[in-house]
Amino acid sequence: MMRTYDSYKDSGIEWIGEIPRHWEIKKLRFIFNEKKSTQNLSLNSGSISFGQVVYKNDDGKPEERKETYQEVLKGEFLINPLNLNYDLKSLRIGMSSIDVVVSSGYIVLKVIGMNSKGYFSYLLRLFDTQHMKSLGNGIRQTISYKHISNEDLVLPPLTEQEQIVSYLDEKTSLIDEMVEKKKRKIELLKEYRTSLINTVVTKGLNPDIPMKDSGIEWIGEIPRHWESSKLKYLFHIIKNISGELGYDILSVTQKGVKIKDISKNEGQLSMDYSKYQLVNEGQFVMNHMDLLTGFIDISKFNGVTSPDYRVFESYGVNVLDRYYLFIFQLCYLLKIFYGLGSGVSNLGRWRLPSEEFLNFILPLPPITEQEQIVTYLDKKTSEIDKTIELENKKIELLKEYRQSLISNVVTGKIKVVSE
Repeated sequence: MMRTYDSYKDSGIEWIGEIPRHWEIKKLRFIFNEKKSTQNLSLNSGSISFGQVVYKNDDGKPEERKETYQEVLKGEFLINPLNLNYDLKSLRIGMSSIDVVVSSGYIVLKVIGMNSKGYFSYLLRLFDTQHMKSLGNGIRQTISYKHISNEDLVLPPLTEQEQIVSYLDEKTSLIDEMVEKKKRKIELLKEYRTSLINTVVTKGLNPDIPMKDSGIEWIGEIPRHWESSKLKYLFHIIKNISGELGYDILSVTQKGVKIKDISKNEGQLSMDYSKYQLVNEGQFVMNHMDLLTGFIDISKFNGVTSPDYRVFESYGVNVLDRYYLFIFQLCYLLKIFYGLGSGVSNLGRWRLPSEEFLNFILPLPPITEQEQIVTYLDKKTSEIDKTIELENKKIELLKEYRQSLISNVVTGKIKVVSE
C-alpha cells in the first residue's frame, strides 16, 4: 500500500530533499566500513558492469597479478572510482551477488551492524546517479573512500528498510519483466525484418514463380528468369585521396554513414584528414576492416572518410543501388561477408579482401523487379522500424518510472510500510 508520511523535514542533502521526520541522517562512514585488501587466490576475477558485479575471464591471467587483487564477497558493495566523467550514465556501484577478487583500484564497502543491505543497494544506486559523480577531482575525476566517507545518507528504521526492500523487489521485478518482454519483442521484429529482406531480395515478390538453383550457397534458389553476376561487373572500387582539409569527415556506423563531429575529440581521430579519401553523395561506403561490428551504407553527404574504408559505386547499367544496399547490409547481418574474411577476428581485424569482394556473386533481377522490391521493402521495413522505435520508447519510459519509483520510495516521498 502506498501513501505519504504524516510529517517531513529537510534532510539537508541536496540530492534527497525532504525525508520523513522520524528518519535519521548519518555519515556514510557510520553505515559502511571500507573493506581492506584481502587476498584470495581461489576466487575468480571480477569487475563491475552497469551496476552488476560480474565475473571476468581469467584465461591467461598470471597468478601473481591476482595477488594484488582484493576480495569482494556476496552482500558487499563494489564501487568503480575511476574516470567518473567518462560515462555519466554508467552505474558504478553495485552489491555483489557472487564471491570474486577485483583490482585494488576499486572501493569495497561492508554494511555495519543491523542495516538492510538490500535497502542500501537501492539507495547507493541513487547516490551513484544523482551525486557521486560530482565528488571526484583531477582530469580523470577519480574518487577514494575519503571522498565519500563523510557524505550524508538517510537511515530509516530497520523495519521500514526491510519493508521498502520487499516492496521495491516486487515492483522492480515486474517492471524488469515487462522490459525484457519488450526487448524480446524487438529482437523478434529485427529477426523478422532480416528474414523478410532475405526472402524478398533473393526470391522476389511472386512466391509462385518457377525457380532455379542460383549456384550461390547462401542464396539457394532464385527465380528462373533472374541472372547472377560477379560484383566486379556491376560495381567498381574508387579511391581518391582528398589532398586537402576542409571536408566533412564521414564515418560508417550501424545506423549508416554519419558526419563525424571531430570537435568532441571522441573515437578515433586522425592527425591529417588530408590523407582521407573523397566520398560523393550516392556512393557506397563500406567498413570492410571489421566484418563483425562494421557496416555499409550509401552516403547522403559529400566528404572524406578513412582511407581504410572501401568506397565504390555501380556502373549504372541494370543496377539499382538501393536494391543492392539491402543485399550488402544483409550480408553483414547474416555474417555472409564475415565468412569470406581473413585476419585476426578476436582483435576486430577480420577483413574482406578486395579479391573476395570483387568476385562475390550477386543475384541480378531485371531492373523493373529491383525497383518493385525496393518499393516494397522500403514500406515494410519502415513499418517495422517504427514499431521497434515505439517499443524502445516504452522501454525508456519503464526505466524512467523504475528509477523514479526507487527514488521516491528510498527517500520516503512514498510510504510503503503497513500501519
